[in-house]
Amino acid sequence: MASSPNLAVLHALDTARTQWYHVTAIVIAGMGFFTDAYDLFCISTVSKLLGRLYYTDITSATPGKLPRDVNNAVIGVALVGTLMGQLVFGWMGDKLGRKKVYGITLILMVICAICSGLSFGHTKKSVIYTLCFFRFWLGFGIGGDYPLSATIMSEYSNKKTRGAFIAAVFAMQGVGIIAAGLHRFESTQQEGDFLWRIVLMLGAVPAILTYYWRMKMPETEHDKLAQFKAQNEYPLVSRMFVSRHGLHLLGTMSTWFLLDIAFYSQNLTQKDIFPAVGLTDPANTLSALKEVYQTSKAMFIVAMFGTFPGYWFTVFFIESIGRTIIQLVGFFMMSVFMLIIGLKYEYLKGENHAMFAVLYALTFFFANFGPNSTTFVLPAELFPTRVRSTCHALSAAAGKAGALVGAFYVQSLTLEGKTSQIKKAMIGLAVTNALGFFCTFLVTETKGRSLEEISGEDGGNRDGKSAAEIIDKEDQSSAW
Repeated sequence: MASSPNLAVLHALDTARTQWYHVTAIVIAGMGFFTDAYDLFCISTVSKLLGRLYYTDITSATPGKLPRDVNNAVIGVALVGTLMGQLVFGWMGDKLGRKKVYGITLILMVICAICSGLSFGHTKKSVIYTLCFFRFWLGFGIGGDYPLSATIMSEYSNKKTRGAFIAAVFAMQGVGIIAAGLHRFESTQQEGDFLWRIVLMLGAVPAILTYYWRMKMPETEHDKLAQFKAQNEYPLVSRMFVSRHGLHLLGTMSTWFLLDIAFYSQNLTQKDIFPAVGLTDPANTLSALKEVYQTSKAMFIVAMFGTFPGYWFTVFFIESIGRTIIQLVGFFMMSVFMLIIGLKYEYLKGENHAMFAVLYALTFFFANFGPNSTTFVLPAELFPTRVRSTCHALSAAAGKAGALVGAFYVQSLTLEGKTSQIKKAMIGLAVTNALGFFCTFLVTETKGRSLEEISGEDGGNRDGKSAAEIIDKEDQSSAW
């Protein structure tokens, strides 16, 4: 049974009013996700340019493309690094404390974003090898941001605003995706080699700008609270954890895995689908830089009118509608729209490009006003303090395993722009989202409940003792 002073502290934290340090925490943690999204998704357009620059056959009238294996490696290697980083830094966050490893992830992201742009050498082998090396470690750093940012934000927030705050951090991913589609440079073919390098190195800028403030963030696992965590001593691999949270962990891992198959497939295959349906001009009629411009423009439009609003709808409605309802509706609507695109693809491709764009944007909207946001929020709330970061990391890593399916398999179906293959991909993703809908029933609603109540750490008893006798709440705000 947890002691009553501990419960009084936790009650005070859960009923505390929103303060300026909450907003600051959202911005600092959110800028990490801006960087994450920019770094992971700008490679989609960069890969087009790399193909034109390094794999064009001068004897052929067809513009160069990265070979399938090279394309998958360039795009997928960062996802492999992200998966591994999530597991390592998630575990370290529970063992060493959130703050101690938070800065390490940012330093790694800065160094590797810059080095990704340098990618020493000008031959295609040297460029691709070094690019893949540094993007793996870039992904490793990005991976650490997922469990640490989510856990820190959940532990800063009160129960009435916790979901909105965590969703707001994740919503910065939408801004990063928009930024990844903003590279509209008009230039000569010879300058293309500079362009892709600059695009990749720009990912270091927001991380550099937030490093100082990230290092000033106070540790959320306060020493005075940690001593009262006796009920939370059971390890992750134990009968007690399995009985209390086994289905929850299975639910968060399976839904994030299924969601990211669809979400990363959507984002990474845009560059192939847009020309196939006429939203961009055929590659053989464009210069390399013009192709990047048109692809980026189309990505920006879809992100601005589909992706970005979806994130913020979640922020505004998650506390009133609830996490699981938003996730169920999102999975359902994504499945419906992708099934329509798959079944009616010939018609949409040949006769109604505008309708295709609307349907495609709606899949992004309901991904983000849906499971792409809630799968990030729920693991930060469902699990006990001692293993919260690790459980979030396991869930996020399952998501990145799904992203790898999107990068290495689904993307291979769309790479050549063939109608039959794109139809197959879309129908398959509709089925994937339907599975995500049913797996959502494995998790429980967390709206309006304290973290301790959800995890069973509260012992079911509060005596209302003043928290001022145990912990000075001003310590947190003054630390900023």
